Amino acid sequence: MSTLRIERPHGDAMLEDWRFVHNTIIPTDPLSLEDVRERSRRNHLEVAYLGDVLVGCTTVRPPTGEEAVATVIARVLPDHRGKGFGKRLYAQGTDRARELGARAIETIVLASNTDGLRFAEARGFVEVERYVLPGDTIPYVTLRLA
Repeated sequence: MSTLRIERPHGDAMLEDWRFVHNTIIPTDPLSLEDVRERSRRNHLEVAYLGDVLVGCTTVRPPTGEEAVATVIARVLPDHRGKGFGKRLYAQGTDRARELGARAIETIVLASNTDGLRFAEARGFVEVERYVLPGDTIPYVTLRLA
């Protein structure tokens, strides 16, 4: 049986994998490869594979503000949900955020992603904000770990 491998993207092929997962989970805000390259310079990105099969990705936005709030986002492709991969991605992302000095953790989920909302709420996150990006109709939900 293959084991889950989570690593920082090195090279455009892995950045493309990260982009594919992001754009699949968040179709309202598709990113280009250049967008992902830029994000990789300011955030900690990782890609997850089961053997050679793409499973998901993470984003950790470093802590900011007096409260040292970091954002941890774990994304798992629909075909791979319910198998514990999200837990592993989330745990690794949270560990990374704490290594970067986070004292509080938030996540952001597209409101139409009911699996993602359930996942966050099951881990103790509570909604703190909803917002809609210009031109969009589906809100994003910001949740904070209680």
